[in-house]
Amino acid sequence: MQAYVYKSLRKADTYVFLSARDDFARLPDSLRAQLGSLQFVLDMELTPERKLARADAAQVRQNLLANGFHIQLPPSVDAPYFAEAPTPDA
Repeated sequence: MQAYVYKSLRKADTYVFLSARDDFARLPDSLRAQLGSLQFVLDMELTPERKLARADAAQVRQNLLANGFHIQLPPSVDAPYFAEAPTPDA
């Protein structure tokens, strides 16, 4: 399955995967308004063996087949790495 990836120019670290290049009509109007302009980043063959850095490839494939798009949001700021900052010794 081919996937086309775009980044939102309004929302940092937010990406849209589309099943067809430049097929923005797949996106709901409210979502499109929130994302603002989208810039093409890359196209990829999304195989079951494909590993993605911040998304489950199987879930991306499922969303592309069902909806024609997948949204990848930025990582949570509440991630464990940031939860406990080291404190200097007194």
